Amino acid sequence: MEAAPPPVATAPVASAVQPPLEISFHNRLAVRIGFLAALMAVLPFMLLLPVPFLPSLVAFLTGFLAVFIYSRLTGQALSIRSGARMGWITGVFSFTFATAFFTITMVAISSQGKIADFFQQHQDQLHLRADQLSAMTKLLEDPAGLVGLIVVTLLMLFILLTALPMLGGALGAKVLEKE
Repeated sequence: MEAAPPPVATAPVASAVQPPLEISFHNRLAVRIGFLAALMAVLPFMLLLPVPFLPSLVAFLTGFLAVFIYSRLTGQALSIRSGARMGWITGVFSFTFATAFFTITMVAISSQGKIADFFQQHQDQLHLRADQLSAMTKLLEDPAGLVGLIVVTLLMLFILLTALPMLGGALGAKVLEKE
């Protein structure tokens, strides 16, 4: 009887074209780009808060920018869904940075006295009418009102800073898909 020859080991053949990586928090490049886009956008966002519509535009453009950078670095055209995911990643980082900035600002204001006093001193710069200032002061002097105001503010920031970059990312993917 003749012995069968030993099996020959073959090296796996690497395909020339790798499938594109899914856009998620597991994609390191997507996370880095989202982080940097958010970092670049959060200061203009926070500084433009008193100006109507400009913070929203900054948040929207942040998602668009993240998709643009990702597409240019990878050469990969993103689907609308992937663009929205890229915007979501950017939005989560934007919210995190804005929350840190908001916290630092609130601590700085409260260390100088009452938060209500700050609003009274800066009534003109904040464009508050007397009746608005009165209601704000009453709300800020009540601990439960202050906590409620902070929670509502953070919830609004979360929605604004995640939804708008998602829309910007989806639009960015659609626009860049045609190039």
